[in-house]
Amino acid sequence: MNQPLTLFTDKLSAAWRFTAQNRKVSVGIAVVAFFVLMAIFGPVLVHQDPTAFTEDLLLPPSAAHWLGTTQNGQDVFAQVVYGSRVSLALGFIVGILTTAVSVVVGVVSGYFGGVIDELFSLVTNVFLVLPTLPLAILLAAFLPYKGPLTLGIVIGVTGWSWGARVMRSQTLSMRGRDFVEAAQARGESPFRIIFFEILPNETGLVAAELLGTVIYCILAQAGLEFIGLGNPSSVSWGTMFFFAQNSDALLLGAWWWFLPPGICIAVLGAALALVNFGIDEIANPRLRTERARKPSLLNRALGTSQTSAQLQEDLA
Repeated sequence: MNQPLTLFTDKLSAAWRFTAQNRKVSVGIAVVAFFVLMAIFGPVLVHQDPTAFTEDLLLPPSAAHWLGTTQNGQDVFAQVVYGSRVSLALGFIVGILTTAVSVVVGVVSGYFGGVIDELFSLVTNVFLVLPTLPLAILLAAFLPYKGPLTLGIVIGVTGWSWGARVMRSQTLSMRGRDFVEAAQARGESPFRIIFFEILPNETGLVAAELLGTVIYCILAQAGLEFIGLGNPSSVSWGTMFFFAQNSDALLLGAWWWFLPPGICIAVLGAALALVNFGIDEIANPRLRTERARKPSLLNRALGTSQTSAQLQEDLA
């Protein structure tokens, strides 16, 4: 009865050991942890109101204002710190919920097949062929409430179908494996087979999908808020782009207004991508084998070059 749980814990311990040895995963986790800590504790340490108007209009970075001020005298550093809370919270919460929907729809559809598979596949295919960006713009424009909740609903509705299709394909390939047939022969329930037999073997795929969805959510939120479909009264990285664009910050040369949130989004996306690449190496044995073979091939080449050098010295 505890064999699936033991297998899952063994995989977690192996993944943790591999993570500690993988530089990409370590660097990515460190950067993501920095942004998470900034979102949690930053507003506690930064006592300045990010929406407060002052007389310091459009000042460049200085000791008084580390990242300068906006056209209304608002502190850019305070906006970046406070904005990280909204952007990260929306990205991770919506990413987790969207991934959960993708996993449930994909795994259930791939395992049961038949009418259930046809019904779920029909719904998934409809959302796959819909243009995501125009649909998101229409939903965000016509919904009465403008804010993070609306953006989360819009991103969740438009972002689950691709992951569900991938999970369905992977489940179809595992449905005929020996361990699944053995569990069926023992009379185990479909719920237990799906979530204790099949899903633990798709952990790497689920984690990679989650990280990709989080990146998509953060970028989609920033894009929708940039074109004015968010709540202007809330402080986030996307609303910073919106006000910087409306105030012609680029033409005024106020690079400190729009560059910090752009760098934060780029660095956070790169960190999540690094973690995603490391998870691919954990989940794919071929990548681990090729990564392990590279030093041996290099040493072999160095050994060959040293042998050639010694031979030339002996002949001389």
